[in-house]
Amino acid sequence: MKLVMAIIKPFKLDEVRDALTGIGVHGLTVTEVKGYGRQKGHTEIYRGAEYAVSFLPKLKIEVAVAAGSVDKVVEAIAAAAKTGQIGDGKIFVYSIEQAVRIRTGETDGDAL
Repeated sequence: MKLVMAIIKPFKLDEVRDALTGIGVHGLTVTEVKGYGRQKGHTEIYRGAEYAVSFLPKLKIEVAVAAGSVDKVVEAIAAAAKTGQIGDGKIFVYSIEQAVRIRTGETDGDAL
């Protein structure tokens, strides 16, 4: 089992969700986060004053999948989230030791 975690631009959420649904992924977790990478933020002008925005709003998407599905999930997220501009985001893949569905007590692959 693997956990695929992606940091994406907020306006790409619907496209990513649709792409994941299209390949059979039926559950995901979305968290609003802030951060920066090479993009390093930007400046904005508000009421005539210039402000540095160091941390940019992003979304963190987490999807638990079977190990055999990881490549399809990563490809779907990457294709749907890509704009070709700096700040498109990153995808990380982690191993999951154990999973338990609280309601039924199902474990590991059955719990996904």
